[in-house]
Amino acid sequence: MSKRMTRREAIAMSGLAAAATAGTVLTATAADNRKNDMKENDMKENMKMMAPEKDLAMLGGTWADGKYALPALPYACDALEPAYDKRTVEIHHDKHHAGYVKGLNAALAKLEEARKAGKFEDIKALSRDLAFNGSGHVLHSIFWHSMTPGGGKCEGDLEKVMVESFGGVQAGMEQFAAATGAVEGSGWGVLAWEPVADRLLVLQAEKHQNLTVWGVVPLLVCDVWEHAYYLKYANMRGDWVKAFMTIANWPFAAARLAAARKMCRMM
Repeated sequence: MSKRMTRREAIAMSGLAAAATAGTVLTATAADNRKNDMKENDMKENMKMMAPEKDLAMLGGTWADGKYALPALPYACDALEPAYDKRTVEIHHDKHHAGYVKGLNAALAKLEEARKAGKFEDIKALSRDLAFNGSGHVLHSIFWHSMTPGGGKCEGDLEKVMVESFGGVQAGMEQFAAATGAVEGSGWGVLAWEPVADRLLVLQAEKHQNLTVWGVVPLLVCDVWEHAYYLKYANMRGDWVKAFMTIANWPFAAARLAAARKMCRMM
């Protein structure tokens, strides 16, 4: 099937023909090209201006040279005093967070070895290590940027969404503080954006991994609660998983991946 030529393509083609035969240049085409160049330059300048915000949103420095990496602090170790003392920041970042990074890379290396050997006897422990260290790395990377010397104001779009989600900024802050303080055991308070309703939620994370890695976008899921398969497969979960793999909707997963990547590029 032949592709229908657009008006702009026709003008460009006619301009090329005229230039080849009579050495003429279409003024309109040249003007269009200049406009396009200006738009491209404006876009480049806007991207330069957006770079710091994009790097912040994408947690720059957490991945380098094909491995997860310990990001530098966005401020000096003593910059948060007296609220957060220098020594604690040093130990928390240089030792504790670094330990998650080391454990995450080690888990990935062991999983690669398992795939190459086709041996998955240790998959449960390795998956647990991956989730524990991966979630620790991601959450700590967000944590450092969740603080700033002197604090900051809730304003602009965030203020608007806080009001829409919680009825007011102060109410949202109080809920966040209360939920964070009431987490059982070791955990986190989390202010999260929920994309379905386009609203904010305050969550508790009692175990920061919960066998996942915070920040991921689900592409394909399989329910292995007993109610999902017990009538047909009884206690044979493995058989249900094998059956699921034969009906898995990979085009759906691909579409979600594309959408997630597009969203990240827009940050």
